[in-house]
Amino acid sequence: MRTKSLKTNKINVVTLGCSKNVYDSEVLMGQLKANGKEVAHEEDGNIVVINTCGFIDNAKEESVNTILDFVQKKEAGDVDKVFVTGCLSERYKPDLIKEIPNVDEYFGTSQLPSLLKALEADYKHELIGERITTTPKNYAYLKIAEGCDRPCSFCAIPLMRGKHKSTPIEDLVTEAEKLAAKGVKELILIAQDLTYYGLDLYKKRNLAELLEALVKVEGIEWIRLHYAFPTGFPMDVLDLMNKEPKICNYLDIPLQHISDSILKSMRRGTTQAKTTKLLQDFRATVPNMTIRTTLIVGYPGETEEDFETLKQWVTDMRFERLGCFTYSHEENTHAYNLEDNVPEEVKQDRANQIMEIQSQISWELNQEKIGETFKCIIDRKEGNYFVGRTEFDSPDVDNEVLIDATKHYLKQGEYASIKITEAADFDLYGEPV
Repeated sequence: MRTKSLKTNKINVVTLGCSKNVYDSEVLMGQLKANGKEVAHEEDGNIVVINTCGFIDNAKEESVNTILDFVQKKEAGDVDKVFVTGCLSERYKPDLIKEIPNVDEYFGTSQLPSLLKALEADYKHELIGERITTTPKNYAYLKIAEGCDRPCSFCAIPLMRGKHKSTPIEDLVTEAEKLAAKGVKELILIAQDLTYYGLDLYKKRNLAELLEALVKVEGIEWIRLHYAFPTGFPMDVLDLMNKEPKICNYLDIPLQHISDSILKSMRRGTTQAKTTKLLQDFRATVPNMTIRTTLIVGYPGETEEDFETLKQWVTDMRFERLGCFTYSHEENTHAYNLEDNVPEEVKQDRANQIMEIQSQISWELNQEKIGETFKCIIDRKEGNYFVGRTEFDSPDVDNEVLIDATKHYLKQGEYASIKITEAADFDLYGEPV
């Protein structure tokens, strides 16, 4: 009689979507490892956990295709179990169960203990800050809050992530200390809305106090701020940015649009005049600050006039970093009640026009950097180049500094002084000094 061999299960975590999902996958992997499980990120494994994104159409499509791909592998006997978690299953669980029944179980964004139980693991409360990071060793994301209380008409995030909930300062400091002990030098602070941080816990906007605690963590050299909101921005953060060298002169503040009628329909709680004044205040307070923003074109009712206003404003504001998305009509959002009346090709054309303007601005700003020397972190080696970033650039979305690896040797994960010798639209070329 044959005895069944004791097979070791290996759990493969697959991450789709934004940096917040990256963070959630890292926490899940840390919990699994603490339970003695063998776990890997986007490698082979007989048990698969897919952390999905449900934000806009393209992201949903990618998530669904990934699920179908692994379900096929399960049917072919290449994997044993497939679990799905994250935003897509939080938002569409009943539909997914009906359409793709061959997934073992679906979990929402706040069901980590249940997901761990399905993976035969226990949720360990004492594991504050224990994560298996999946980013290059020199930087890590630090999620300071979950959810969002803003009423933006186009956004489904509150449906998937719930109300704003800040993480206590002491827990974030513990987490930062553990990351620093592993060699992390740069913390990228993320949340749906950084500016709201602390309102629920401390009854005031407390981002500056959090930053004051984080800059004291030994080993952390850069702290970068992502996803601020244009109303209620805590201006004391800028004073701190000015005097504290560890806080990068960088802010990611998605502004979405600038035409007053569109801002009103988007329920952004601001106007063109207020937004422009805010940006002028930013630049007056921190003169060498890099501002990254994202815009949406093709929102319901966006006229040619609205778009021309946006184009002119992008030209005038000369953002250091900018991304542009076409509007996605999302069920159960406030804007879903409006007619999605801008044709897809017009949306795409408008996005292209904005990025063309930005490409020229970026090229001009980059030319000004030739001959200057910057402190750069070296993220990786790619082909014949070492790839680094200045404090004005976030990984994956911003400019990179390329250094010829056939002529120079640099240590990955370390800082180096790089003199810029050439500049393209979105990349800089330099050599160590």
